[in-house]
This record gives sequence, structure tokens and C-alpha cells, in this order.
Amino acid sequence: MFLNILPLALVDGIAYASLLFLVSMGLTLIFGVMGILNVAHGSFYAFGGYAASTLVMLLAPSTQSALIPLLSLFLTAIVVGIVLGGLMEVVLIRRTLRYDPTLKLLITFGAFLMLEDVQRLIWGAQPYSANEVVSRLGNIELGDITYTTYQLVVVPVTALVAYVALEYFLKRTNLGKQTVAITHNREVATALGINARKIGFITFVIGAVLGVLGGAMASPTTSLVPGAGTDMIVLSFAVVATAGLGQVTGALIAALLIGIVRSISVYMAPELEVAVPYIIMVLVLIIRPHGLFTVAQARTI
Repeated sequence: MFLNILPLALVDGIAYASLLFLVSMGLTLIFGVMGILNVAHGSFYAFGGYAASTLVMLLAPSTQSALIPLLSLFLTAIVVGIVLGGLMEVVLIRRTLRYDPTLKLLITFGAFLMLEDVQRLIWGAQPYSANEVVSRLGNIELGDITYTTYQLVVVPVTALVAYVALEYFLKRTNLGKQTVAITHNREVATALGINARKIGFITFVIGAVLGVLGGAMASPTTSLVPGAGTDMIVLSFAVVATAGLGQVTGALIAALLIGIVRSISVYMAPELEVAVPYIIMVLVLIIRPHGLFTVAQARTI
């Protein structure tokens, strides 16, 4: 029985983990560079899902192409992420950098509540979905099992490309190396001439784009309803805590672990589905209180 459902559970788990990783990657990047655990990141996910669904519903009737609705997901992530992340960083985040971490957490929680109300004001309470993307991309058959192309190929490849691009940015570009320097020691980096304010703005916008991208990529397979941002930010915190705060590569591994085990539980023990991510997190934190991949040194990304 287990061997029969394992391939399907693995595909479901990897697709789910990819979405979870996109959101968690943005969350852990912002924390790693700026030291802010951004609760409002869940709103980025929700805005991405709602905006992408709206755009797909507008474009789909005017074209038979599968590519245009798919590309609209990425367009939504870029535009909404830059606008929403940029505004929040300028108006709120940069004014709170010197505050106590607990106060910064409460401020972002307040921003999350306000953005939830804005979301309800714009889209109301009815469910939104961009399922036209999935149906137009079709299916792929592997053996006796049929998978959607979107979940089997598009979502995992998007998450992998985003991860590789972020790693390249941080390790191979001048701006990325400045970002890493700010992460290790903000004061010393500033004294050496690095513009910490500019780095903070770029970092927050990139993190916001990743959060919005997670929501946009989830919209074809999920019905967006009020509270979707809350569910995702809690799960993202579980991933980030399991990996260790500020660990991007660790978040990838933790998301895969949580996603696959959760998917297997859906088929084998569905009553444990909701609890599985938190059970994994608790077990990891009992053994390693700072997460799987955190080391005893300065915070890194």
C-alpha cells in the first residue's frame, strides 16, 4: 500500500514544499539581513495569490494560449512584490530597525492585520483561483499515474530557479557581497562605505517578491480565501524555525522535509496532516534549539 502511493505522495510533497520554500526563502532572507521576523510576509503571499488569480481571470478569456496565463503569475509577483514591499520598507520597516526585536515583531504583526483588512476590502470573502493555468498546461503520465504538468514541472522548477538566482546574487555579485557584509556586521560594513539603507530596501523588496511569487504560484492549485496568509505565515515560521533563522539553504531542506512528510501523512494518516509540520519543528528544536543548520557564530544567509 505504502509503495503504491509513495510516487504520488512524493510529487505532491515536492510541489507543496516548493511553494512553502518560496515564501520561507523570502522570510528568512529578510531576517538574515535585517534581523526582522516579518509577520506581514503572510500578506505578501495572500496578495500575490489574489492578484494573480484576478489577472488570469481577466486574460484567460481573450486567449487560448497556456503561456500567457502562466507568465501573468510571474508578472504579478514582480509588480506586486516591488510595490507592496517597497512601500512597506520605506514607510514602516526602515523606521523601526533600531527598535527592540519584540517591538519590531509586533509592528509587522500590526501591518499584517491592516493588510488583511485591505485584502478583504479589495477582493471580499469569495474564493479566488487561477485554475485555468493548470488545465491549459495539461498532464504528464508516469507509469500508471497521471500528474499535472504544473505541479510536476512548473512549480518545482520555479522554486529551484529562484533559489539558484538568489544564491548567485548573494555570492557572485557586488551588491550581493555587500548584502552578506551587512548580515555579518552592519556597523562595520557601514563604516566601510556600504549603503545599509539601500541594501535593506533591496533585500526587503526581493523578500517581498519571493513571498508574492509563492502566492501567485499557489493560486492555480488553491482557492484563495480570507485567512490564507495566516496559514502560510505559520507554516513558513515552522520551516524557518526548523532550518534555523537566516538559513536559506537550510530552509530548502526543511521545506522538502516538511512537505514530503506532510504529503505522506495525507495518504497514510490524514488526521495528522495539520499537525505534522509542527511535530517536525518541535522534534528538531528539542534536539537542536537553534534549528538544524544554525551554527554558533554570527548570523549568516
